[in-house]
Amino acid sequence: MAKILVIDDERSIRNSMKDILSFEGHEVILAENGMEGLVAVKSDKPEVVFCDIKMPKIEGIEVLQRIKEFTPETPVIMISGHGTIETAIEAIKKGAYDFIEKPLDLNRILITIKNATDKSQLLQETKSLKTKVSKKYEMIGTSQSLEHIRIMIDKVAVSDARVLITGPNGCGKELVAHQLHEKSNRHDKAFIEVNCAAIPSELIESELFGHEKGSFTSAIKQKKGKFEMASGGTLFLDEIGDMSLEAQAKVLRALQENKISRIGSDTDINVDVRVIAATNKNLKEEISKGKFREDLYHRLSVIIIEVPSLKDRPEDIPELVKYFLETICTDMGIARKEITPEGLERLKSYEWSGNIRELRNVVERLIILGSPVITEDEINLYK
Repeated sequence: MAKILVIDDERSIRNSMKDILSFEGHEVILAENGMEGLVAVKSDKPEVVFCDIKMPKIEGIEVLQRIKEFTPETPVIMISGHGTIETAIEAIKKGAYDFIEKPLDLNRILITIKNATDKSQLLQETKSLKTKVSKKYEMIGTSQSLEHIRIMIDKVAVSDARVLITGPNGCGKELVAHQLHEKSNRHDKAFIEVNCAAIPSELIESELFGHEKGSFTSAIKQKKGKFEMASGGTLFLDEIGDMSLEAQAKVLRALQENKISRIGSDTDINVDVRVIAATNKNLKEEISKGKFREDLYHRLSVIIIEVPSLKDRPEDIPELVKYFLETICTDMGIARKEITPEGLERLKSYEWSGNIRELRNVVERLIILGSPVITEDEINLYK
């Protein structure tokens, strides 16, 4: 059931609305003018608002506009005994969810409330989901090196400049890529990730550029490649240092011409893709060994962001441990566990060759096997 605010200067309307809605199980708040209504919106946070249009002091349309400024997601249903098509159109344009004429029809009121609350619930769920997605890629820590990366991201994200992210395995390169996408003008478009190290060299071209039916033995139907799928958005080429030289040549062409062609086709397809690449290898050394194209390196490295290893920012470990304790316990549906100061110092003393990924695995292991307050002895036992 919903919390509903009724703003109307007619006592009879307020009372009849309260009787009807209370009988249906809703919590009803009444306001006899626009000022009272605005105060109630801020203090009581109703899920649905009914607002009369013709009222003294502040008219309903102005009340609607102020509500939308304060809480844009709250559905406001305008009611009027002097309704016209022009009035209804104006109300909808100003953000009203619906417009109902007096005398009020019971069935219309109840249906409108159901639809409005369903929409509010959907908006809240979407908002919550977006928050969870954003938190998934949150960069935890306050070290100087991490602050430098955040500043770089804020400066670079708004452009379409290609970015090369370097750093050891498990240090959080993919988080940087996601942050660049989320803060870019392409944030509402696709973010397509390709792990170049996980795809066999004979399949990487098909994965990136797609293929036509019958272009090779297992090509039983046409397939779009990741470049096409990411058009308008961001393509993240993770571990690009492991890509074959043949595939590198085709990626270079795609970056130079903003065109790709599927395997088995001579037709060019225009693509609008921002490419972000990442590697744990020293690409300049790979170039000297003949394993990476120098011209591709220069295409990819317009901006270089170096992500440090965890041992180079140990001051971030306490905050990371706190974050992992909270999120992992929440995901497991168990009471949050704590860690002793001595245990925290012990975790700070390790080298963490696997970086943040290894730290997270250790914290998860301690949550599963350790006591409610994780001790230094348990860390020594389960690390």
